[in-house]
Amino acid sequence: MPLLHRVAGASMSGVLRGPHDRRIAIIDIGSNSIRLVVYDGPRRVPFILFNEKVLAGLGAEIGRTGRIGADAMERALVAIARFAGLCREMAVDEVRGIATAAVRDAENGPELVARAAALGLEVRTLTGAEESGTSALGLLSGIPDANGFVGDLGGGSLELARVRAGAVERAASLPLGVFRVGEVRRQGRKQLADRFAALLAARDMADVEQGLPFYLIGGSWRALARLDMQLTGYPLPILHHYEMAPERAAALLTWLTHASKAVLKAVPALSSARLPTLPDAARLLCTIVDRFAPSRLVVSAFGLREGLLYADLPAEVASQDPLLVAARVEGEAQGRFMGHGDQISSWIAPLFMDDTAAWQRIRLAACLLADVGWRANPDFRAERGLDFALHGNWAGVSAAERAALAQALYANFGGSGIVPTLHVLAEPAVLKRAIQWGLAIRLCQRLSGGAEGALLGSRLSIRDGTLILRLEPRYANLAGETIDRRLKQLGQAMGMGYLVDCGG
Repeated sequence: MPLLHRVAGASMSGVLRGPHDRRIAIIDIGSNSIRLVVYDGPRRVPFILFNEKVLAGLGAEIGRTGRIGADAMERALVAIARFAGLCREMAVDEVRGIATAAVRDAENGPELVARAAALGLEVRTLTGAEESGTSALGLLSGIPDANGFVGDLGGGSLELARVRAGAVERAASLPLGVFRVGEVRRQGRKQLADRFAALLAARDMADVEQGLPFYLIGGSWRALARLDMQLTGYPLPILHHYEMAPERAAALLTWLTHASKAVLKAVPALSSARLPTLPDAARLLCTIVDRFAPSRLVVSAFGLREGLLYADLPAEVASQDPLLVAARVEGEAQGRFMGHGDQISSWIAPLFMDDTAAWQRIRLAACLLADVGWRANPDFRAERGLDFALHGNWAGVSAAERAALAQALYANFGGSGIVPTLHVLAEPAVLKRAIQWGLAIRLCQRLSGGAEGALLGSRLSIRDGTLILRLEPRYANLAGETIDRRLKQLGQAMGMGYLVDCGG
């Protein structure tokens, strides 16, 4: 199975799940946690059908004894037995067992692999190069335009890679996971920075480029990001693509070293089992910030497991846009009319010719999702569209783009004005443009009733500051008060007059 590959352009064919798609499970035996994730749905962005983890702490004693502790070994095997049984009950087509640094480095790592096999799970122990390269591929599957360095922090190792233009250029595994940071620090105050520098030099990564984004993967760094959200009052509790300024690493370390246990335990969504290692995770992040001088820190919810799936994809599937794939699948599953999203997109496009390629993409996603609220109570359709867009499990989309998508669907389903919380995530000009998209979609939906013919027999245009809806003579009877009202609303949002032309 190739673990590194380049991704080239491809079509959107094969997006929807077919009868021959396979349900795949990954049992990931890490240095800190053991996790089962079962995937289903479209190959490019499979949905998570089931997700469970056990914090077994396999790597906790390796730095001191060279071995996986007896209690950790037993916790791991109990978890593996449960996960293997669940996979059988869920009729999973393929189960992949993988192990990383703890099993790779421990003297008794092969014992765990053998005992897992006796339980019915074949475990593949990844090399350091495979782990770092595959984690980087996972990042690219969720943030395709990533350009910078990736750091996947586990209990036993730190996986580093340089990514650019959809490819992994170089990767290295450093034995510097959260369980090992404390051991290094106990040797002296400067030992962590010195050890990190020495490991970079030993792996031919001493000449790192500075000023690039640094992408964060791994449970410890996700926990730091959750903490940062709480401390800053960030209004969007979505970790994937969450961004922090580099100086936040030092601020989080200061807070962690001064906070009481009671205060730490009161922070929502922070696992008590992970709390003891968070200060060392923050210290390592500070060391990386000092060395790499990143422009920003970006969290990725996609990592090693997603990289394993991504590495297996044909190039034409791997290069598909993850946001548009997911939006198309959700739109078709929850909409009333097959293919109507693409028709809406083509119909409203003449009004927005000056949109950048990036915003054309978000506009298309809004069109694909234009019907997701139709089953909701009519009084709450706008809220349904807002929540679906803002909190959906989307990849390849920033917070500002989520806000624009949410504002568009809110307007499409009848919501009025800019949603107050969204102004924290996106500029007013972006949100105003998104309102225009939403009102254009709303007009299209009302005019067509979901039928293609009405769209083929009509068109929108702008001339001399006037928004014009032209209807071919045979469709002139579709005009009326409702269409006038919605065209007027769109014209007002665009600062234009409006006209219905039934002359063809």
